[in-house]
Amino acid sequence: MARVNPRGHALLFMKSQIAKFLMPALALVCLLPMTPAFAALLAGIALAVFLGNPYVDLTRRYTHKLLTWSVMGLGAGMNLLVVTRVGLHGIGYTVVGISCTLLIGFLISRLLKVDRDTGILISVGTAICGGSAIAAVAPTIRAKPQSMSVALGTVFLLNSLALMIFPPIGHWLGLSQTQFGLWSALAIHDTSSVVGATLQYGAEALQVGTTVKLARALWIVPLTIASSALFARGNQSGEKPNRPWFILGFLIAAGVVTWIPLAQIPGHWVEMIARRTLVLTLFLIGANLTLSTLRSVGLKPFVLGISLWILAGSATLAAVLTGWMN
Repeated sequence: MARVNPRGHALLFMKSQIAKFLMPALALVCLLPMTPAFAALLAGIALAVFLGNPYVDLTRRYTHKLLTWSVMGLGAGMNLLVVTRVGLHGIGYTVVGISCTLLIGFLISRLLKVDRDTGILISVGTAICGGSAIAAVAPTIRAKPQSMSVALGTVFLLNSLALMIFPPIGHWLGLSQTQFGLWSALAIHDTSSVVGATLQYGAEALQVGTTVKLARALWIVPLTIASSALFARGNQSGEKPNRPWFILGFLIAAGVVTWIPLAQIPGHWVEMIARRTLVLTLFLIGANLTLSTLRSVGLKPFVLGISLWILAGSATLAAVLTGWMN
């Protein structure tokens, strides 16, 4: 008969009580403007790994809902006229870049035998706009919580690295403001990280990088619709996929702000709230990642993400330097 360890039970109880207090406290901190997205994700993972998630059923239930509402809210920060004009100007290399990234991501995923959902999300995040693309596509393919956590963690880690190394590389290569802004928009995953990198380089780089990145982000719409259709076609169980109706909300919000001047100030506040709820969502996603799940993931998804990032960054830099994208 196994002996009961009172000290072990007491430790588990104490961890549970601390987690019950920290979970809502950290969730509130995630809503503060100074809390970065990557820190929120790491905080959720740390909580789940070291203390456990006492509200795991609740967090898993509301994660997808918060994701979809956050993506719709982000549309209130876009001007459809500007991003459409920029997007049409560079539609050729945008299509080529996204297609090649997705194709290479698929091939590397098969080679490394990466989980399907994780491979799709990392490839999508690299091809378009990082966390926002992952958040948009994940519900349509019914991605598992651990797949989302791994994909987001990989993307945000590389974003943090890009903020540190892109400006020095740009200065070393003598890139102009326009060249650096274009390269950053095409090679860095998230819009926020593009803004951070180009802000260090100069005002013109910031304007170019932000505008090109926003235009590129519109490709979330056809990609999300396509992923939903492909999932429905390949689903043999008869289960209906989630339809990307929230993308319609995203476009409506962007259109309202673009064509109704009085809506611009409220739209700015909606976008700010959406960005904070997206950070909160990332915390919940991280909190859903248990220690056993982490052990089962391995290094393969990270190898996939790093490989795609290096290939995309090198190819776009070469194109900028040779004048193909200027």
